[in-house]
Amino acid sequence: MRNSELCDAVAAATRASFSQLVDLAISEDVAALLVAGDLFDGRERSARTGAFLMGELDRLGDAGIKVFYTKGNHDAENPITGTLDLPAHVHVFDARGGREQLAENVWIHGVSFADRHAPDSLLPRFKAPVPNAVNIAMLHSSLGGAAGHDVYAPCSVVDLAGMGFDYWALGHVHKRQIHSEMPWVVMPGIPQGRDIGEAGPKSVTLLTINHGRIDVSEKRTSVVEFAQSDLNITDADSDEALRTMLRQHLAALRRQIAAPTGVIRLSLSGRPSRHWQILRDHDVWLEQAGNLARAAGDLWIDKLLLDLTPPDAGTEAASAAEELAATMTQIRTEPGFVATALDEVETVLQDLPPGLRDRLMPDEAARDDLVDRLALAGANRVLARMKGAVV
Repeated sequence: MRNSELCDAVAAATRASFSQLVDLAISEDVAALLVAGDLFDGRERSARTGAFLMGELDRLGDAGIKVFYTKGNHDAENPITGTLDLPAHVHVFDARGGREQLAENVWIHGVSFADRHAPDSLLPRFKAPVPNAVNIAMLHSSLGGAAGHDVYAPCSVVDLAGMGFDYWALGHVHKRQIHSEMPWVVMPGIPQGRDIGEAGPKSVTLLTINHGRIDVSEKRTSVVEFAQSDLNITDADSDEALRTMLRQHLAALRRQIAAPTGVIRLSLSGRPSRHWQILRDHDVWLEQAGNLARAAGDLWIDKLLLDLTPPDAGTEAASAAEELAATMTQIRTEPGFVATALDEVETVLQDLPPGLRDRLMPDEAARDDLVDRLALAGANRVLARMKGAVV
């Protein structure tokens, strides 16, 4: 994201969302906040982060709200977690496991990670449920595994159900999912997405306990919502027609996004008659889409992707360009070109911070896919310059 104002908004979103979560807890007059791991993200050390967290925890304590916290893999590797002197109303479960009484007939159970790796199940460390009471268990676990997430503290929903607890408050996987209702097994997701890979509204889960019965509701907490959207522009036969399509599409997206700020990755698809002109003027359309997004109401364009199909070739110039396109397609698969492109990408990747590099390129397949996409984009840019003047 090149816009500094947008970068600032996204950078502050996680903290703003946590503050909003605390506001929600206070307004709902809850008895406790449950944090099932990864309160911190990775190894990043920041005195400001520690100070911010202590301030928010103090707000909860002033409202008489207890906090129960089990450490996950990111917490275990973050240096801040070992230096903070947490307030008395915050209970951190250790790696041996334990249980704490919240109310006369409500008990909270939890087990923390001892370090950043938990290759085996942590279920044997839980104490037995308290008879004739509501028992809530907290666990940071990938369950049987999830796309984009490493396997930690593996177990199955059947395993959890057999433990005898009434509710499992899980952490680790960033996508919300209710795995079971008898007993409740809830992966609440995260209160705020970090980037376009975590698109959609984010939330927390509110538990209401009434005469031993647990009811569950979802409460939105995102202050910035990421979204990916596709717009077919086949019928855009002029610049003004395309601007109108963009304006209407972005206005509709603004109505769908509940968060105060929306970040959109917009893909234009279809077979417009001005295909090559649009490709040629990609930077112009990126600026125009950005202006129209902001006019729609605090929307921002993260990227403008062009997935356009060229119209049927009909001129000599177009035919020559198509021949060049075929040649470039052949070149893209030649070993010498691929090796050179891989070297260039590797050079750029080495300049990135390790954490960001791991997220962008987790393996060789992802790197190879990037090289192929970059080569295709480059070929399209060359063709766009050749055919931009072709009607």
